[in-house]
Amino acid sequence: MTRDLVIRTGGGLSLRWPPRGFAVGLLCALAAFGIGVLAIGGGDYPMSPDVVLRTLLGNGGPAETFIVHELRLPRVGTALMTGAALGLGGAIFQSLSRNPLGSPDILGFTQGAGAGVLAMIVLFGGGSLAVAAGSVLGGLATGAVVLALTGRNGAHGTRLVLVGIGIAAILTGVNGYLLTQAQITEAARAVLWLTGSLDGRDFGDAFPLAIALAVLVPLVLACCGRQLRMLEMGDDAASALGVPIGRVRLLLLGAAVLLVSFAAAAAGPVAFVALTAPQLARRLTRTPGPNLLPSLFMGAALMMAADFAGQRLFPGHQLPVGVVTGLIGGAYLVWLLAAQRRSGRI
Repeated sequence: MTRDLVIRTGGGLSLRWPPRGFAVGLLCALAAFGIGVLAIGGGDYPMSPDVVLRTLLGNGGPAETFIVHELRLPRVGTALMTGAALGLGGAIFQSLSRNPLGSPDILGFTQGAGAGVLAMIVLFGGGSLAVAAGSVLGGLATGAVVLALTGRNGAHGTRLVLVGIGIAAILTGVNGYLLTQAQITEAARAVLWLTGSLDGRDFGDAFPLAIALAVLVPLVLACCGRQLRMLEMGDDAASALGVPIGRVRLLLLGAAVLLVSFAAAAAGPVAFVALTAPQLARRLTRTPGPNLLPSLFMGAALMMAADFAGQRLFPGHQLPVGVVTGLIGGAYLVWLLAAQRRSGRI
């Protein structure tokens, strides 16, 4: 029997990871970094990976430095951070709901963030900061409604999924109505955002997401990871082990909503990454539990791979990253539902 890896942090905290889970997370991180280097090196001014790495380290020429740091790195950085936030947020949602379909795409939180952004764009003509604020407020408002309808002790299992599906349907109608009230230019901007796109992204768009990741990732991994693993065993078992169920569930739900909302503000409501990344991470690690760190890096790798594929699959045409993740994630969802039916779970 292999022993878990233990990494001790300041303040007496320690992080435990099974060796296989640590290896999967490391490989996903390396894959995300490698695809990012290839993405930076592509385009009308191609660069080899060694030139890209040298430029990232500050040893490139003036042309390479401008292209890498000003034009291509912001897009890659936004993709990596968005994927990481969606992967971690999806893992928390699936663990809290104890359901592989417990994704923000299905539970209505992505649609809630979208409603907040559309309100800012259509009603107020807001810029990037207003979009970020609208996304967060919309996500938090959706979370409050879902929590009110399920109850703090009911925010798990089938009840959470069914309530979330109903909220998602309502918000889809609201978003459609907001689009009909927009001017042509505002509607075009809103539709591009709703598709999920990284075109034209800069570090200003990703700055709120970077702050959210810096605060929420250590909080979730170091302070709530062990409690989340206990919650997966059931409320009775977790309560017997001393977990304050209501407080921990509320804290984790708030963290997941914020992660997904800030990710939506940075890149739009990119579909299915939050659903797929935790599932793939769990299958690769073969380890029970939420697999938070592998899911985070898996999300970053999936997002980066989808954006890279969208830019390269059809020469002369770029697909928005949300289109690529929707095609792949939709196929994965159909397969997952078929597998659940064969196993008798649905």
